[in-house]
Amino acid sequence: MGTSVQVTPLCGVYNENPLSYLVSIDSFNFLIDCGWNDHFDPSLLQPLSRVASTIDAVLLSHPDTLHLGALPYAMKQLGLSAPVYSTEPVYRLGLLTMYDQYLSRKQVSEFDLFTLDDIDSAFQSVTRLTYSQNHHFSGKGEGIVIAPHVAGHLLGGTVWKITKDGEDVIYAVDFNHRKERHLNGTVLGSMVRPAVLITDAYNALSNQPYRRQMDKEFGDSLKKTLRAGGNVLLPVDTAGRVLEIILMLESYWSDENLNYPVYFLTYVASSTIDYVKIFLEWMSDSISKSFGKTRENIFLLKYVTLLINKTELDNAPEGPKVVLASMASLEAGFSHDIFVEWANDVKNLVLFTERGQFATLARMLQADPPPKAVKVVVSKRVPLVGDELIAYEEEQNRIKKEALKTSLMKEEELKTSHGTDNNTSDPTVIDSGNNHVSAEVAGPRGGGYRDIFIDGFVPPSTSVAPMFPCYENTSEWDDFGEVINPEDYVIRDEDMDQTAMHVGGDINGKLDEGAASLILDTKPSKVVSDERTVQVRCSLVYMDFEGRSDGRSIKNILSHVAPLKLPHPVNDNDERESRCLRRGKWRLVNNDPELRTATDGGQWRSDERHRHTAHDTQKAASEGTTRDCSFASCVLVLVHGSAEATEHLKQHCLKHVCPHVFAPQIEETIDVTSDLCAYKDQLTEKLMSNVIFKKLGDSEIAWVDAAAGKRENDAFPMLPVNGTAPPHKCVFVGDVKLADIKQFLSSKGVQGGASGVPQIVIEGPLCEDYYIIREYLYLQFYLL
Repeated sequence: MGTSVQVTPLCGVYNENPLSYLVSIDSFNFLIDCGWNDHFDPSLLQPLSRVASTIDAVLLSHPDTLHLGALPYAMKQLGLSAPVYSTEPVYRLGLLTMYDQYLSRKQVSEFDLFTLDDIDSAFQSVTRLTYSQNHHFSGKGEGIVIAPHVAGHLLGGTVWKITKDGEDVIYAVDFNHRKERHLNGTVLGSMVRPAVLITDAYNALSNQPYRRQMDKEFGDSLKKTLRAGGNVLLPVDTAGRVLEIILMLESYWSDENLNYPVYFLTYVASSTIDYVKIFLEWMSDSISKSFGKTRENIFLLKYVTLLINKTELDNAPEGPKVVLASMASLEAGFSHDIFVEWANDVKNLVLFTERGQFATLARMLQADPPPKAVKVVVSKRVPLVGDELIAYEEEQNRIKKEALKTSLMKEEELKTSHGTDNNTSDPTVIDSGNNHVSAEVAGPRGGGYRDIFIDGFVPPSTSVAPMFPCYENTSEWDDFGEVINPEDYVIRDEDMDQTAMHVGGDINGKLDEGAASLILDTKPSKVVSDERTVQVRCSLVYMDFEGRSDGRSIKNILSHVAPLKLPHPVNDNDERESRCLRRGKWRLVNNDPELRTATDGGQWRSDERHRHTAHDTQKAASEGTTRDCSFASCVLVLVHGSAEATEHLKQHCLKHVCPHVFAPQIEETIDVTSDLCAYKDQLTEKLMSNVIFKKLGDSEIAWVDAAAGKRENDAFPMLPVNGTAPPHKCVFVGDVKLADIKQFLSSKGVQGGASGVPQIVIEGPLCEDYYIIREYLYLQFYLL
């Protein structure tokens, strides 16, 4: 019986809606991503609401709204209470993203789906992991291991690998194989033959031009607009792809010696860059090496000025400028207001660097041809004055009086009920209704010790000191007077206004000082809105800087990650496991003189498919260890992408990648248990007593010839073969790249050149040199 795996999409299939998926592994429920869109439509979360209370763990892949935007609301309203796992940048930048979303909407509406406190509460339950760090679950999730790996799309972006009994479930959406200025490419290509691969079809129909060409077009568009006296608006996210755009602008301004001002405007702009400065270890290798040599942080910005409110932008000097403002959808935030102001000027440019979310203003403007006029709602928050202010204060006073009246009535009812009970139980009570405790006696917490003499010395549970109350002074004293308890003077969170928050200058500070002052402003205000028709005369340009692999690259990566059915033995130990063939790590190399085929990554494998039988089991084992032998072909689950893109990628994968491809609908469960077909083998003491292990790195490997016995306790005991074991071909085990082989051959005086194809070709007649080179190649592997 294999590991039970079910995949149920909750949002984001056959469309570009937010991402949210339920993955159950042996009844342990993972919620992978908990996204929302910029409309914050609660109807999108109805499928999540039906399963939120059953979630055992939440995995977040990227720090943007589409991947984690619903987390505060789900924890507050939907009953989600599971622990959350992410990388450190996803945690920090995701927190800032949600702050920016809340502040942007609070300024233009009575937004009440969640508060800043709800955001803080949701993110307090996040456990942060580093790349490739294994996290082992216990209890219900015993045997399940999760590990984040580089996705290459956003800083801290994650490809999640979930392992149970040697079977890998990989969740890889929004990945990017290209190395960028601040990010390395994804490691997805090195994860071969997973049991289940969940990926997206978002970019399946797009093909990107060369990066150098896009960078040139980007710079030329900016320079042309600025030199013509126009302004440039770049609608961006809060803390995601905007980081790459900022580095592009810094580089271009430096190379071209431009002096036009560039502004980065969000409610959390300063905090975003402050956090990013400490995340150099999560960035590309080139940034880490540069910092190691020069000690210069690449995010010490020279040309980009950080702003946290629009007043600062309005007070900036007149003239052409570039403004990066959130939100990228133009539905709210500073970008919405700036677009309304600049859209009517033909000299201005609105440059979109990512596809707008479905049904947003940005997506509408990216249509071909773009609209000449759009209707927008312009809202702002203004203080109450005059009669409105008087009416507001009167209403607040009335509410306070009613609350006080209700409180007093409840107190009287409580006293009456307690008094009746006490009079009934104790005839010696004279007047319990007048036994009030003064605030001076009770102390700041309104409580005190009461010694009450009642028959039997057992006071009733409703006792309120019916007779002769005695209050003891329990204060502690020392040589300097009464001991002060600092906790008595701490202002509790529940006593503060819901919107109040701390402003910190250290690394744990969460908001910029200006943004925090906005929240601390409790002056009575209201939102004023009006609908306008904006004439769009400015230039509208879309350039794909989303940082996702395009359709051609996605197909190549999937072809490598999910090959056709290929048996491979694995085991279920921890990270110190010793596998002879570890998926994504070890490769079989057939004992073929021509060594014909290598993988795209420069690691060897054989053309021949090796058959796995009861008499031909290759393992690295220790005595009495339970193993799995998996015969599973990869199951591919496609999510998140337009219907056209999803169907296109599905048909391609069925034809070229693997025979099991699913594209489920919302709340449709795909059960892939039957496709896994894993069997547990028990290596008996009698068998293992004659096995000779050989050291290979941190592992020990051995060839085992065994026969499967009768199934016992859900495992097949592996017994010694009767008679002489059948012969087997030599097998080479190793993890060697072509670059390493080339370097080794050069050290032996064998010169070679790159052919552009990831394989080794030996040209010339068969001679002694051929056998020497072959021997050198064999030395790179371990022979079994």
